Amino acid sequence: MSKRYSITELADVIRSKNAGPFELTFDIIFRDFKTYYEVKEKGVINKALIAKLYRITEDEVLTLATFDPAKAIKATIVRPLSSGGIGETDVYGSQQHAPLLSIEIEL
Repeated sequence: MSKRYSITELADVIRSKNAGPFELTFDIIFRDFKTYYEVKEKGVINKALIAKLYRITEDEVLTLATFDPAKAIKATIVRPLSSGGIGETDVYGSQQHAPLLSIEIEL
């Protein structure tokens, strides 16, 4: 029987940061390898989901990668406003992970 989990129940780290002045990168680091591999295999964290959460096109999701040794899924998107640009409110990009917190996964 499967159960629906919030990403916050499955991951120890969910963070964002700059990947240069024009890109943001997101890391989801899972609590254990079993959960990581289950989520990876289901493919629920994908470019379409990231695009939906950040209200961008899939073309603006530059990379979506898994890194098995760290139990991590990483995504990089085009930054809506350049770091330090006029109207930009998060120079370091460290407060941009909030939409990821709404992810729910059935395992």
